Amino acid sequence: MKYHDEEWSRPTHDDQVHFEFLILETFQIGLNWDLILKKRAAFREAFANFQPERVAGFTEDTIHRLLKDQAIIRNERKIRAAVENAQKFIEIQEHYGTFDAYLWGFVDNLPIINRFQTEAEVPAHTPLSKTLSKDLKSRGFKLVGPTVIYSHMQAVGLVSDHLVTCPFHPDHL
Repeated sequence: MKYHDEEWSRPTHDDQVHFEFLILETFQIGLNWDLILKKRAAFREAFANFQPERVAGFTEDTIHRLLKDQAIIRNERKIRAAVENAQKFIEIQEHYGTFDAYLWGFVDNLPIINRFQTEAEVPAHTPLSKTLSKDLKSRGFKLVGPTVIYSHMQAVGLVSDHLVTCPFHPDHL
């Protein structure tokens, strides 16, 4: 609830937050978000406080150490994706100035405010998340399918999927 009430769907323009959620969302694939949130502090420690410059430089030794770290999800494919995605994240920063500028450009710098009545109406992905996913993949990102990207869009506020009855829906703020 704290995550929902204080973070989820709040527009952010902080590249480190974007990178954090990209890592956490890729590790969430096939698992539940509650598990990831419980391990968030461990992920923060394991992944250099979500600093993309540091994660991009992780060596094979670092990867092997992470594979033994019981505090995080020990999935080699996801760990390697985090390192590769950090490198690609930096490339986007170099090209666009910030990852934030790149990402928010997909929504013309204005969050999409949905007005769903029930959780069943909230999609797992959208045509926009498919477009963004395809673009990220073309840039070399790994494990960034449309569902992962839609989750990211929700988390960082590109899209608000708070139900209209939720006190945190933008219409109520």
